[in-house]
Amino acid sequence: MKQRHLKYSLFYLIFLLPFFASADNIQRIGVPYVQNYPKSVYLSGNQNWSIAKDKYGVLYFGNAQGLLSFDGKYWQQYKMPNRQIVRSVAADADGIIYTGGFGEIGYWSDKNKHLAYTSLTSLVPRSLQLKDEIWKIYTLGKKVIFQSFSAIYIYENKKISVVTAQQSLLFLHQVGQRFYVEVNRNGLFELDGNKLTPLKNTGISTPKDVLSILPYQNGSLLIGTSKDGLYVYNGENFSPLNTPANAFLKTYQLNNGTRIRDHYYAYGTILNGLIIIDEAGNIIQRINKSSGLQNNTVLSLYADQDQNLWAGLDNGIDRIELNSPLYFYFDKTGQFGTVYSSLIYKNNIYLGTNQGLFYSVWASGTGSLFNTFDFKLIPNSQGQVWDLTLIDGQLFCGHNDGTFKVNGNQLESISTVKGGWTIKKLNSNPGFLIQGTYNGLALFKKDASGAWKFSHKIADFGEPSRYVEQDARGDIWVSHAYKGVYKLGLSPDLKRVISIKTYDEKNGLPGDYNINIFTLENRLVFSSDAGFFIYDEISNRFTKYATLNKELGSFAGANKIIDAGSKKYWFINHGKMGLVRLLEPGKMQVDSNTFSILDGRMVQYYENISKISDNIYLISVDDGFVIYNASENLSRQKSIQLPQVLIRKIEDITDTYHTISEFGDRDEEIEIPFSRNSIRISFALPYYRQAKIKFQYYLEGYSKQWSDWSPASQKDFTNLGLGSYVFKVRASINEGAVSQVTEFKFTILPPFYASKWAIACYLIGIAFLLFAFRKLYERKLKKDQQAISDKLQAEKEAFLKKEAEATEKQIIKLQTEKLQADLAGKSRELANSAMSLVYKNELLQKLSQEILKLKDGNGKPLAEEQLRKIQKVIDEGMNDERDWNLFEHSFNEAHESFFKKLKANHPDLVPNDLKLCAYLRMNMSSKEMASLLNISLRGVEIRRYRLRKKLDVPHDKNLVEFLMEL
Repeated sequence: MKQRHLKYSLFYLIFLLPFFASADNIQRIGVPYVQNYPKSVYLSGNQNWSIAKDKYGVLYFGNAQGLLSFDGKYWQQYKMPNRQIVRSVAADADGIIYTGGFGEIGYWSDKNKHLAYTSLTSLVPRSLQLKDEIWKIYTLGKKVIFQSFSAIYIYENKKISVVTAQQSLLFLHQVGQRFYVEVNRNGLFELDGNKLTPLKNTGISTPKDVLSILPYQNGSLLIGTSKDGLYVYNGENFSPLNTPANAFLKTYQLNNGTRIRDHYYAYGTILNGLIIIDEAGNIIQRINKSSGLQNNTVLSLYADQDQNLWAGLDNGIDRIELNSPLYFYFDKTGQFGTVYSSLIYKNNIYLGTNQGLFYSVWASGTGSLFNTFDFKLIPNSQGQVWDLTLIDGQLFCGHNDGTFKVNGNQLESISTVKGGWTIKKLNSNPGFLIQGTYNGLALFKKDASGAWKFSHKIADFGEPSRYVEQDARGDIWVSHAYKGVYKLGLSPDLKRVISIKTYDEKNGLPGDYNINIFTLENRLVFSSDAGFFIYDEISNRFTKYATLNKELGSFAGANKIIDAGSKKYWFINHGKMGLVRLLEPGKMQVDSNTFSILDGRMVQYYENISKISDNIYLISVDDGFVIYNASENLSRQKSIQLPQVLIRKIEDITDTYHTISEFGDRDEEIEIPFSRNSIRISFALPYYRQAKIKFQYYLEGYSKQWSDWSPASQKDFTNLGLGSYVFKVRASINEGAVSQVTEFKFTILPPFYASKWAIACYLIGIAFLLFAFRKLYERKLKKDQQAISDKLQAEKEAFLKKEAEATEKQIIKLQTEKLQADLAGKSRELANSAMSLVYKNELLQKLSQEILKLKDGNGKPLAEEQLRKIQKVIDEGMNDERDWNLFEHSFNEAHESFFKKLKANHPDLVPNDLKLCAYLRMNMSSKEMASLLNISLRGVEIRRYRLRKKLDVPHDKNLVEFLMEL
């Protein structure tokens, strides 16, 4: 048994060795990965006439709408002055980009931090004015050569010299430092300085319509023509290169060519894509629209130093990843449907699909493997094929209708049990195979001749059995898509199930759904969306496989494991795949980046990867298969040298978007106004092979540490403060190799109020303010001194005033006392005067009364006439106005302005009223007033009454008090 297995292993190694022997060789099986860039991505014209790459790693394309650039992330279009088509493009060692179009030659360079065009047409002599298309441009040192069909223009030292021929020219070609051009009807010439020298030819006629000249073996030239195929020129004569490639190029019309890695050649055609040949002329690859190109017309080809072949097409741009670890074969026509399983067996490749079992010869031995696949349906295999498994040199086909053994292009039915999902050897009894089917388990046994035959269906268990494994104790584990996991105990004769245990969330599993079983390093593991679990026999429970889950990372939720041999396993996580290498206990290496282009392309839940050899695997995808060469991938990873990250656009995003610079990584520092201090920095890694690229950045002067790794290729910084900054960025691919750090320096200028002129103004202003402050201080000092002096003077004056006031008060007091004394004296005089008047009147009244008593000598009363005279004298004495005037004068001195106020307030008062008021103010008695007024007491009361009315004295107010208060 082991000898037969060894025989097939040796077959794979011996047969496939020529195709996978060296990492420097381009594989011949399938086609390499082709990345399409349609015009909807690069947003420019359909046609791409030429391709070049500058010293920074940026690609440039001569496009129908102008010059197109690509840095691995961002596309940018630049228009020619008159919107001409760019037919040719070239880059020199200084990073200058030269382009040519109709009637126009010139170059693109960095001007004011933008890529700007400078025309050289004015340097062309007027007599040889440029009037047609520029088809080729080459650079050699400081020399730039432009070629049109009418002339060759050589630009050097800011001058243009022109080379012409007797006939029109075709295309110019560069080989090393030599240039060749075909002159119409005259053959091939070499450009020697400013002269054209014909090539020596002693043999057949010179090839016509030459579209490619490339270096070949032993210093010879490989010449490609439009319709006559390939020729070799050895310096003496031309000879056809008669190979299958030559026939192909004649048929499909060669259009251009380029050399790849010194010993391969790529030729683009007008009618059928491109081919890659070796130096012997054998076709290694043929890539056209049916195998991945967007268009079959290849207008330009360019091979870069990173093993990428770029194809400028009549409609789009494609990148072909040469020497890729993944090579593809797709069923573009829908010939065999969705692939569920694939396998190579006895020089045939078999594809199990939803339509049946298909096969094709794996290799014809001619070296032209790209066209050897001619898949045909094996008779009677129509229907769903689930599984292809090779056991002991026998190929089994698990089919919807049963199980078949495959012999070449024939099927032999060995079981009619429906739905053969999986089949494998029974560990406890290697003489049996156990198979999971739609409704239970089936066993197969070897017959006497060593052929596997159906034995029996295991009784007492009929559940669908998608995954079947056996543990060390001999129990059979079966997972059900919706009911959890079963552990089955078989009878000693293996004919029936004698015990069934069901496990679900009650036993520690995360649920009943999508629990699958696999063997990992001879140990059963159970997959779920929550991670991997292991079963503990003692506790009869499931626990998380923490170590495995931690090391797997995102693949801890994988739904399938496929053995890849030599401590390697494929983990499939719902459409994403990764190859896991077990390095040592507790440590593993997970590679998923290599296979990211296959994400979602495998048939979910029915993923299939078959091992061809230790490093080569066949991966089934929904519309074909993929060959993976692990040794090729390993050599690629070791040889990766990352370019530096390019800092591309610097944009002002303060309020409107505006490009500050298209080249942030050039030497010149950028200054940004403070009012526009929100910017966006875009960056890219000019690494064009399929890889997972992540960036890490750090803004010195703003951040404190490097950012996390992220696929984002832009970073916004808003409201930056004034000062100098250094933006640093680096890249990593596939979470491995890391590029060098690229730096971009810029300065946020201070605002107008913090500029140098403003600071100078501030200094001048401060000096002026200091001077003004000094002056103000001196003025204030003088003012304060004057204030102090004034204050002292005021205090002195106040003191003197206070002294004067005190003296004046003393004087006033003395005067007041004197006045009061005078007033008291006057009051006494007034009182005395009044009393004198009273006394006088009383005396006169008594005299009047006594006179009436007098009698004459006869004892008779005096005569009336005599009495009247005497009474008249007495009355005149009592009513003498002089007495009143004197009293009034004295009264006014004692009671100043009394009469004035009284007359002013009561103008209707008569003199007698005034007298009464005066006597009342002096608080005289009624008797005294009657005497002074010469009236009776009753008359006094009557006058008092009348006076109250005239003065309108309130009833509750005493008349004397009223007058004293006046």
